[in-house]
Formats: sequence, structure tokens, C-alpha cells
Amino acid sequence: MSFLCKIHLTNKKVYILGGFGLIGSKVVTNTLAVGGKVIILDIRKEKIQRNARYERFDCSKLKTLEKNFCRIIKKNGFPDIFINCSYPRTKDWDQCSFDKINLKRMTKNIEIHMNSYAWLSKIVADKMVKNKIKGSIINLNSIYGLLGQDLNIYYKTQMKENMPYSMIKGGLVNLTRQMASYYGRYGIRINSICSGGLKGHVAGKLRYQQKQFVKNYENKVPLKRLGDPDEVANVITFIASDASSYITGSNILVDGGWTTI
Repeated sequence: MSFLCKIHLTNKKVYILGGFGLIGSKVVTNTLAVGGKVIILDIRKEKIQRNARYERFDCSKLKTLEKNFCRIIKKNGFPDIFINCSYPRTKDWDQCSFDKINLKRMTKNIEIHMNSYAWLSKIVADKMVKNKIKGSIINLNSIYGLLGQDLNIYYKTQMKENMPYSMIKGGLVNLTRQMASYYGRYGIRINSICSGGLKGHVAGKLRYQQKQFVKNYENKVPLKRLGDPDEVANVITFIASDASSYITGSNILVDGGWTTI
């Protein structure tokens, strides 16, 4: 079978958590375009693309996380592919710089973000094993799971570094490796996509990045521009498909070359 013929998800049931988000919405579009059966999981309901389904799901509610997720699986069937594009965070997420954070704020964000990603990945992988599904699990990650944040890009802006963000994303890097090591024997692939800076709104806010931040960022990244959400979504589609059937345990960089220097 040719390479292009393998980039399809025909009749594959694809759960996309955070499917109305900046990247998630693009992943939904791509998945539908290549024949996938999409179930969008999100805390809010927006306009649903044709042939997609929607289930309300709040991954930050850890006490009911497994119960609610299993209820959705019972209703919609077992996923062949699970893609987590969610971004759970507290309302005071912008108060997580080293000079403003407190212990409660730090632990809560780690709990709802890293722990929800990890536990959902395990639930899905175990369901795939039980039902003999040789599936794919893809978690959205960041370059800051691999590197510390470059404070120079915040120069002359109101933006700051975020302490728990790198802790969370760093944890997901090794979760990817550990799960791939364990579940590989069952034909289940686990990967994460480490995205660089993208054009779009600032997390937790409606506004876009400040012009000075964009300038600072573009001056450093080799391709001299922010990425586009489509460019991350395209890689996710490739990793979800059989065209990447021998890729697992990878933290794949989509960063315009940021991590090369």
C-alpha cells in the first residue's frame, strides 16, 4: 500500500478531547476529512462539524473522571484512537509565575492537567488491551516539556514564565516513553506532540499575543515565525494513521526549529 493511501482513518472511532480548542478544532476537521468517526469531548459545546458527535466532558473533575469517561465509552463505543488536546487549568493560571505562585495553585494545576492526561491515557490503553484494539493514543505536549522557558521572549511584555507548565509537560514526556514501553506488546502506540509557539489566543484569555512577544519569539525561532495550529494538527493526523505504524514512545517536535538552538 502506498504512503498516501495509509493516511486515512476510515471507519476508525476517534475521540478528541478538547475538540473545540485552538488545535483540537483543526484535528477534528482533519480527522473527518480522512474518514474518521469523531466524538468530540469538551466542557463547552460549539458548532459541531457535520458527521461529528459531541459529549460534554470536564477532565478537570478528577473525582468523577473515570466514571464519566467510561459512561461516554459505553454510549459511543471503544475508541480506536484517542487524542488529548485539552488544556485544563485553574482560573488563576496567569498567577503561576515564580514570583506569584503558591503551593495550592501549583499542586492544583498539576493535578488537573498532568494527572488527567495520565489517567485518561491509562484508561484508554487498558480498554484497548481488553478489547484487542491495536490503537493509538496521542497527547498534546509542548517544547517546554523538553526545555526551560526562555525568559528573553517575555522582554518588554506583560507575559511571564509559568512554573507548573514545564513540570506538567515534562512529566508527560516520560509518561509517553513509559506507556509505550509497557503497552507496545499489545500493539498500542503512545506518542506526544511537542508544539512550539502558535498564532492564536493566550491560554485563559480571549486576546492574542502581544506584538512585542511575537517579535521576540520570531527573532529566536529558525523559521522566523509562529506556527499555525493546522501545522500541529497535520502531524497529529499522520501519527494517528497507519502511515506512522512503527512510531511509538516519541515526543515529536513541531516547533519551527526552536529546540535546535
